[in-house]
Order: sequence, then C-alpha cells, then structure tokens
Amino acid sequence: MSITTQALSYIRGISPYVPGKPITELAREMGLPVERIVKLASNENPLGMSPKARAAAGQAMAGLERYPDQFGLVAKLAERLGVAPNQVVIGNGSNDVLDLAARVFLAPGRSSVFSQHAFAVYPLATLSTGAECVVAPASHYGHDLAAMKAAIRPDTRVVWIANPNNPTGNFLPYADVREFIAGVPADLAVVLDEAYNEYLPPAERADTVAWLREFPNLIITRTFSKIHGLAGLRVGFAVASPELADLMNRVRQPFNVNNLAIAAACAALDDHLFVAESYQLNRRGMEQIVAGLKRLGLEHIPSHGNFVTFAVRDGVAVDQKLLKQGVIVRPIGGYGLPNHLRVTIGLETENARFLEALEKSL
Repeated sequence: MSITTQALSYIRGISPYVPGKPITELAREMGLPVERIVKLASNENPLGMSPKARAAAGQAMAGLERYPDQFGLVAKLAERLGVAPNQVVIGNGSNDVLDLAARVFLAPGRSSVFSQHAFAVYPLATLSTGAECVVAPASHYGHDLAAMKAAIRPDTRVVWIANPNNPTGNFLPYADVREFIAGVPADLAVVLDEAYNEYLPPAERADTVAWLREFPNLIITRTFSKIHGLAGLRVGFAVASPELADLMNRVRQPFNVNNLAIAAACAALDDHLFVAESYQLNRRGMEQIVAGLKRLGLEHIPSHGNFVTFAVRDGVAVDQKLLKQGVIVRPIGGYGLPNHLRVTIGLETENARFLEALEKSL
C-alpha cells in the first residue's frame, strides 16, 4: 500500500493551482530568446517594483541574518488604514491570509460559498480544510449576490467575495456589497478580497475598512502584488475585528513575511507617485487593449482590474498559437471559461505586440 493512500482523502482530491507560464519555461519549450517573450498572464505590474520599495529592499539585505520584525509593517498599515495594530494580519501574499481565514472557520462538515468563475484560491482553501464548496451561479460572468445569499446553508461558515473579481474583472457596486453583508447571519464570516482595489476609479471606491465597526464578521484582504509591483516578494494582509484578527494570527506561521518584503512593502506604501503612474498606465492600456479586441471583432468582459478577459472560438488553440509567437496570456478553462483568455494590461509596446500576435492567431 502506498504512503499516499494515508493522506487525507480531501487533500488527495484537490486539483493543484496552475500558475501562469514563466518566461524561462516558454523559452525552453519553444526555443525562443527570453528578450522576445512578452508575459501578460499573471496580472503583474508592467512598471516593475516601486522604486522606493526596490531601494528599501536593497538596504534590508544587510540584516538578513535576523528574523523579521513584522510589527513595523503592521503598525504602518494600521496607521494608514485607521485601525488598531491588533486588527491587522500580514501574510505571504494575500493568498496566505485567505488560507488563514479558511483554517479558522472551515473543517469537515462545514461549507463555504463563492461565485462561479471566482478566484481559484477560494475552492483550494476550502477543500484543504475538508469543507465543502458551494458554488453560486454567476450573472454575466460576475457575482450574483442574491444567488450567493440563497446558496448559504446552515453549515456555511465563510462567504468569499472578490471585488473586482479575478479572472473576469467584474465589479460589484459597494452599496450592494454592504447590503449583502448586512443581510447575512452575523456568525458567518464574509471575506472581501480587494486585491485589485487600487485599480478602481475613485468614484467606484468605498472605505470598506470603516465597515469593520459595524460588521465584526467582515475580513478584508489586500495585496502588494498588483499595483505596488511586489508579486515576487509575496506580501499581503487582512484587516478585521480584533477578535477575528487574533484567531487568524493564532494559525499564522511565525515570520511568514520576510525582511525584504517587509521593507519593500513599508516603502511602497509611501510611493504615491508610483501608484498614480501605475494607475494611469493601466487606464491607457485598458483602452488600447479593448479597442484592439473590438477591432478584431472579439467580445470581452468589462474589467475593473489590470486585465481583460475576452472570448475566442477555442481558448486552448489560440493560446498555443500565441505561445509560439512568444506571447503568454492566461487560459482560464479551469474557471469554467474554456473559450476565454485573460490578458494582463502591459506597457504600450507589449499591448501592441499582443494584439498583433492575437490577430495572427485567430
């Protein structure tokens, strides 16, 4: 009998997360020079890291023999968000804090609710605890809050909401989200994933952190991987009531965020010019990509993030043709969208290269 048969059955049943194809892997597979490859698959910031963050990470190299002092980042986030330090939970990327929420509330015999076409980590985090996934049908590829509320069962302990949603880019007006939270049982944890929050136009944003005073069952998660450009350093955080944050910190690994990530994240919070530049670049790039898709006669899902999901006749076939031309986008058949691809907004030249390769691939 194999040792693997002794692993928990719900662990053996998990389909592993498949990340976007790395540039070096495509170079090996296709025999392409690395400099000729454009990666627009993982919603990374095409401007790279915040310059202030890069400089801070370099200075932090001198202290890598020491365990991280994580309180500096916790305190800075608390000050910036207007909460107490004991309301902040930092993680190895926001995926880490999503997993912490699952570990606190989910177990065999319990369930979590999320939308069809929602972020892949929600089912992964749920299944890793032995809990059951309840998938609410989407509306126009996005969250249907009425359907999600109807899907809540007596054994449901977590509801996941991504706003904007990845991979579809849909956005829920915050008034609707607030009404939803107010209408679910108070002993049900609502996780509001705001990884792409900084890409929203100012008119669409809301001070969701202020909602914590009214909704002690709310957990808000955000990341430094997107607009701040720190995806490779893996740093994210959650904000919640002191009681929920305390529970999440109890299962959090000590020193789960390293010295370089802490230094870079602290500096990134102060690099307002870089964030503004990244936002504007994304707005221009979104217009460029959407105009190109329309010119090619392709339908797309209106996006509020730093990516666009668009429809093609055969996602796998078009993706392979793009790869042969050195352009990496994200196939999303695993999200129930086999005839769609997701492209990250890149630099103007990268967007143009993608559109040219896409036209040849259709």
